[in-house]
This record gives sequence, structure tokens and C-alpha cells, in this order.
Amino acid sequence: MKLIREFYARPTLTVARDLLGQVLVHRSPQGTCAGRVVETEAYTQNDPACHAYRGKTKRNATMFGQPGQSYIYLIYGIHHCFNVVTAQEDVGEAVLIRALEPLAGVEIMKKRRNQQRDRLLCSGPARLCQALGITTALDGIDLLGDRIFLLSHPRPQKIVTTTRIGISQGKELPYRFYIGDSKYISKK
Repeated sequence: MKLIREFYARPTLTVARDLLGQVLVHRSPQGTCAGRVVETEAYTQNDPACHAYRGKTKRNATMFGQPGQSYIYLIYGIHHCFNVVTAQEDVGEAVLIRALEPLAGVEIMKKRRNQQRDRLLCSGPARLCQALGITTALDGIDLLGDRIFLLSHPRPQKIVTTTRIGISQGKELPYRFYIGDSKYISKK
């Protein structure tokens, strides 16, 4: 069963934890790929690392849309990052999906990433986007549709809460969550 809009329309930190264990699915012309969410990071509007911290811009406008949309952007001008929009409309918040455990379409992922080791296919936000074929062309897509969506699964029991990685501001905030026994996370 797909996650419903009300799932995303909750406090961002809650959604970030509850996304763990859910399954991200992307149906593309090359085939369907899917992976279990094993690592997330929350970005709230009052957080200096959040793209919406200084208000709405052309780049971050999707973050202010209805919850349950994708927010996809480029870092370093080359790597895509996939986020789910959370909270209420007009509040710029989202959850970055940092890592997945590959479940379906693994051969497609291996080809896209030129990588044979399953553990390295989706262990990082740029890697998972490359493996699943997610680009900025999917920015703003409704995650309740049939192209890219999340399926509901039980939340894992062992969740680790820690500080975020790869940022310079707000790095002390405990907004990163991962499944404690997963070998697919980006970094311990």
C-alpha cells in the first residue's frame, strides 16, 4: 500500500524516522527499481542547513508545496538528491533520503552505476538517485502517483539518531536517522 498524504503532512522529524523501512519505487522506461529506506536526514525551515531557511526561491519552491511531493535538486552541479516534502503547505521542509537497501531492479541499478557490489549501489543520496534513475525532471512529482512513490512497510525497531553529515551549518542537530543494523547506510 502506498503511503498517503497524511503520512507526509506531519512534523518533519517524525516523518524522517517513519520513512525508515519504507520502500521507494521508481517506474522508469528502463524498468522498475525499488529499495528499502535505511537512512534519512530531516531539514526544517528554522534549520540553517535547510534550503528554505532564507525563504522561498525558484530553486526551493517545491519544498513549500503540498506534502508528499518530491523535492529533487543538484549538488555540485552534477549529483541529484531526492527528498520528500513534509509538514504543511507553505512550510519549506523536507526529508532527504540518504540510502536504500536495493530490492528490485538491481541489475538496472548496477548498469546505471557501473557498480557490481549491492552495498554500494544506493549508499548515499547521489548514488541512490543514479541507481534509480532519479533526476530533477521528477522534481515536484506527486509521490501518491504511479511513477515514483513509497510503499508502506513496518518501521524497523533499531533506529539510530545522530547528527547529519556533509554539511557545514546545523551539523550539530540530531536530524539524521538510520537503521542500526543496516550495511547499506552511507556512513556510521
